[in-house]
Amino acid sequence: MTPETLTAFFGWMTVLNFAVLLLSTLMVVALQDRIAAIHGRMFQMEKAEVRKAYFKYLANYKILTLIFCLMPWIALKLV
Repeated sequence: MTPETLTAFFGWMTVLNFAVLLLSTLMVVALQDRIAAIHGRMFQMEKAEVRKAYFKYLANYKILTLIFCLMPWIALKLV
């Protein structure tokens, strides 16, 4: 694989992951009460716990996207 191919791969992977993150964030913000009620019933959790789980999910997803998608893309761009 050439460096140009890898750069394009990591670039598009970063864009797609941030799009999923943005969509997830918008859904959680816009539909928080409805989604929290559904997930609370599914997993026998209180709404406050579900909201904490949403925040933890979004934070972890963002960190993983930064580390495994954006940083390799930046490193390849610098090479």
